[in-house]
Amino acid sequence: MDWLQQLINGISVGSIYALIALGYTMVYGIIKLINFAHGDVFMLGAFIGFFAITRWEMGFIPALITAMIACAIIGVIIERVAYKRLRNATRIAALTTAIGVSFLIEYTMIFFRGATPEAYPKEVLPDKTIEILGAKLDSKVIFILIVTIILMILLQFIVHKTKIGKAMRAVSHDADAARLMGINVDNTISATFAIGSALAGAAGVIFGSYYTRIDPLMGVLPGLKAFIAAVLGGIGSIPGAMVGGFILGIVETIVSSIGFSLWRDAAAFVILILILILKPAGLFGKNIREKV
Repeated sequence: MDWLQQLINGISVGSIYALIALGYTMVYGIIKLINFAHGDVFMLGAFIGFFAITRWEMGFIPALITAMIACAIIGVIIERVAYKRLRNATRIAALTTAIGVSFLIEYTMIFFRGATPEAYPKEVLPDKTIEILGAKLDSKVIFILIVTIILMILLQFIVHKTKIGKAMRAVSHDADAARLMGINVDNTISATFAIGSALAGAAGVIFGSYYTRIDPLMGVLPGLKAFIAAVLGGIGSIPGAMVGGFILGIVETIVSSIGFSLWRDAAAFVILILILILKPAGLFGKNIREKV
């Protein structure tokens, strides 16, 4: 069943977009900032995972955890250094700063290691063919899908069942009221950046393990697509970011499978134009009270 194979491939690719999109939507839900440096945190996660596997001889899961921890720390540093003083500034000032941070990360990476691409070892993930309902599926696709689903379930648990998750939801509704209730808003915002950046780092390792090739500018296009996924789902909505990522991945896979692979990237931007025209709030936007 070729349709089942394409569907699972699309969901697997979409899950990577969803992990990155979650960072966009969480930060926007808390401080109404589009963090365009988020795609470059994804790139850093891919390189940290690469070095963990090739130089420190870690397996996939330890490398994934290492990249998530490192990217969480990087995310907090970016928030404290670049964004904290701009919380009361104009939107355009914050947006310009985010773009500047993005270029700073990219070209700092190029300065220290050059622009030469790297390649993940092919044996990082099990490479076998699994047959399900007559469809032949790559075991890498199944493994990636399982890992991303576990991460999304863990995120939902953190947001809905933990103290920091409750604080995040309170700050997203009304930061001033949350502060009056004794919530440390600064720490909550930093925790949001840490969680979102950790997910982007995980997406970077997963991306590198699946596509093998990584480079310092690799975060630009996936970062834009993840932003589109967040807008599609309703920016500020965690379920929306997940659904938007999956939809985008499935659409891209369908476009490629029917012979229009050159239009694969363009399909994402066509979706963005359509959603802005037909439903600017996104699929889940303003239809639910809880934004984070």
